[in-house]
Amino acid sequence: MHAYPDERSTPMVSNLLRTWLLASLFIAVTQTGEAQTGTWGDQGDGTYCNPILNADYPDVDVEQLGDTYYMISSKQHMAPGMVILESKDMVNWRTIGHVWPKLSWDPKYNPDRMDGYKFGVWAGDLAYHDGRWYCYQIDTTNGLYMSSAADIRGPWTEPHLILRKTGWTDPAVYWDDEGRQAYLVCNFGRLEPKKPGNHLRLFKMSWDGRELLDEGEVIHVGTGAEAAKIYRVEGRWYIFFAQWFRPDPNRPDDPEADSGDRKQMVLRSKTDSIYGPYDSKVVYHRGNGVIRSCSQGALMKAANGSWWYTHQLIQNIPAPFQGRPQMLQPVQWVDGWPMIGRDADGDGVGEPVLRHAKPIPSFPITAPPTDDDFDAPQLGLQWEWNHNPRDDRWSLAERPGWLRLKASVPVGKGGFWGACNTLSQRIMGTGKGEATAKFGLSGMRPGQRAGFVRFGGVYHLFGVHVEQGGVRRLFFDANGQVTNGPVIEADTWYVRTVNDGDQACFAWSDDGRTFHDFGPTFTVKFGQWTGDRLGFFCWNDREAQGHIDVDWFQYDYDGPKAERPAERPWGE
Repeated sequence: MHAYPDERSTPMVSNLLRTWLLASLFIAVTQTGEAQTGTWGDQGDGTYCNPILNADYPDVDVEQLGDTYYMISSKQHMAPGMVILESKDMVNWRTIGHVWPKLSWDPKYNPDRMDGYKFGVWAGDLAYHDGRWYCYQIDTTNGLYMSSAADIRGPWTEPHLILRKTGWTDPAVYWDDEGRQAYLVCNFGRLEPKKPGNHLRLFKMSWDGRELLDEGEVIHVGTGAEAAKIYRVEGRWYIFFAQWFRPDPNRPDDPEADSGDRKQMVLRSKTDSIYGPYDSKVVYHRGNGVIRSCSQGALMKAANGSWWYTHQLIQNIPAPFQGRPQMLQPVQWVDGWPMIGRDADGDGVGEPVLRHAKPIPSFPITAPPTDDDFDAPQLGLQWEWNHNPRDDRWSLAERPGWLRLKASVPVGKGGFWGACNTLSQRIMGTGKGEATAKFGLSGMRPGQRAGFVRFGGVYHLFGVHVEQGGVRRLFFDANGQVTNGPVIEADTWYVRTVNDGDQACFAWSDDGRTFHDFGPTFTVKFGQWTGDRLGFFCWNDREAQGHIDVDWFQYDYDGPKAERPAERPWGE
């Protein structure tokens, strides 16, 4: 409840790697034993630069309990689903869990089908009521689901189906304690030909949050209207939502700008009824140098009475390769309307603020986890599987201190998209990044392919293929175009991938010190509602045999990073 395109030549790979190998020496020194700042997020001087989360954290909602803010973000077909983060200052966020360990409500997300790409967990709503947490989300191919928990970290109840219906999206709930009535609003799709556009429909909901009590009432119709949130401020009802404007009358003078713009709108009640009537107003849109659409987020309030709004950047540019990041904007109330950001051009509508004082000072820099040495008994919270995993085909116990991925035969059309147990995490930022991992190859068997992957809209694999005679050979696979490489005899193998913007490449080593370029520089892309990701793959085209082990993973990038322990196994 809210009470308030093309690939490059090999020489470019050498240049990119050479630059980053030198830079990594500096990064390794500055990150040991202290927090890191960067080009975005907390700047360490009482200010922050947008985005605050420059990674694929779309469709967020935020709920405050006491002095802590909790955020959820969707991740489609990835498991576990609906990541949960927490923050003390609205700027520094850390991952604390997920709502759904697996996408258990539809067999298409299981490893024997792997055909739920782009679907699964979409935009949801997080609420706290009567000592219990609630999370709502609509799988657009199935219906509306709810899970609840006494503790935000779980365990969460199994998903409860409230209403089976396809095509609707973006639920948000509100418990009105004064009227003792609960409500749910959502985008209910285009139901009436005479009323074009998406319908925001308001339902009465049972007090226990488990069922809808009526057919709902349409409170707004608009082109692409979605992602509504319900707030009550000083006795007035406010419905925040996103809506498309095509063509955009205020299109930026930029060749990459989309002709349309998803703007942030607000409905404000004229009476004390949640059903309206409502006035409507555009309160926020792109501008001030930002060409991606700015909307769809959550309203927050600090203890000092200041208001804030976190929102995503929409993927309406040619290369949103990191996905949909989160921006944080100050909010001023002007004549009963929220002014989000700053009215930079004087048109009465807010535009993004790029740098600002932190809402709540003095809290230290933190960030979602990235590095892992696989010493813990559970997977780190940064990791997510591509569809539900086969739990009998991976282990952290069979070789303590290593992640073991066991090969299965891909399903469907085979290859990467049909291979289960691909494990990955988000890339961070749009600047420079470098990720390195150490692999053990002794368990690989004929027919097996395993190694490092970058994937989102397309995939790029750098791995080892075991031929029928047992020979291990390197290969690079650019979305189905395979280039074979040299034989590798060592049982220990290191992979490094670097990127500068959306241009990335791979290199390898058998000693962790001297790296050799392999494959061309390639372009990473957004797709299937997902930004580029870093991770590990393992499958066998012939039979379910063989495994690969991962000892550690290290990721350095151009944004904030929490304190790293002084002693790490990197490079050993």
